[in-house]
Amino acid sequence: MDRTRRLRKNAIIRKMVREEHVRVDELIYPIFVIEGENICEPVESMPGINQYSMDRIGEELDRVVEAGIPAILIFGIPAHKDEVGSGAYDDHGIVQEAIRYIKKEYRDLLVIADVCLCEYTSHGHCGLVKDGEILNDETLPLLAKTAVSYGKAGADIIAPSDMMDKRVETIRNALDQAGLINTPIMSYSAKFASAYYGPFRDAAHSAPGFGDRKTYQMDPANGQEALREVEEDILEGADMIIAKPAMAYMDIIKEISLNYNIPVVAYNVSGEYAMVKAAAANGWIDEKKIVMENLTGMKRAGAKMIITYHALDAARWIREEEL
Repeated sequence: MDRTRRLRKNAIIRKMVREEHVRVDELIYPIFVIEGENICEPVESMPGINQYSMDRIGEELDRVVEAGIPAILIFGIPAHKDEVGSGAYDDHGIVQEAIRYIKKEYRDLLVIADVCLCEYTSHGHCGLVKDGEILNDETLPLLAKTAVSYGKAGADIIAPSDMMDKRVETIRNALDQAGLINTPIMSYSAKFASAYYGPFRDAAHSAPGFGDRKTYQMDPANGQEALREVEEDILEGADMIIAKPAMAYMDIIKEISLNYNIPVVAYNVSGEYAMVKAAAANGWIDEKKIVMENLTGMKRAGAKMIITYHALDAARWIREEEL
């Protein structure tokens, strides 16, 4: 008689037959760098997450390195914004300077640069705007210019998050023409117009000044459309695929992993992080158990890497389990 409980008899057996493991070397930690001096500004809606100025970002990077986390995803918060997001592709912009500093002082840390205009535009949208419409083709050269600027500054991976059509192809061509043929693209291919992004917009100062992003980010109801987006980005030259958010979209992660032979990255977004933190602060849940269960679920769905604001804590918990 088959008794599946035999393999759950004790902790040793359970660990030996465990199908998925969350490893520290699969974690990516998002970091917010802001123009100014002596800034370590807590993000109120994301407990434990701060904005750092260049002269203090080393405090957070030291913790990342000590935790053994191999990669960061960097977001910039400029002092000035304009209609065309010029701070994004300024070779001396906040992200470019941060990348140069990190690659000089933390050479073994992998730097992933998010490419989008929303943090840099006065209207807060991810593309150029005319008469209330977010322009697709007119935005593409600026995204490519941003990607090349980040690549030349030393970014290891370029991660376009804007959701403009054909941006992966445009960025790939621009990187190649700039001699950055070995710089991979980690594309936000399945990025949904989600309510889970609210705390991030507090952190990155990137809320849209009018309307919403539903004309370019995906409808949360559309799973098949997500696969079309993924396939198109792969054909255009994407090397890795991001699905965002993660927890409410694990079916999307699973479908991508089953249908395409390409690394899938789950983005455990700000709202997901904030909910766990709030519930844990009220004593309603066990934070460690919930976080690790969520991250394990993302791995089980097919994610090869996980972008998460829980990375520092998760890395510590994983190390403790290994002792």
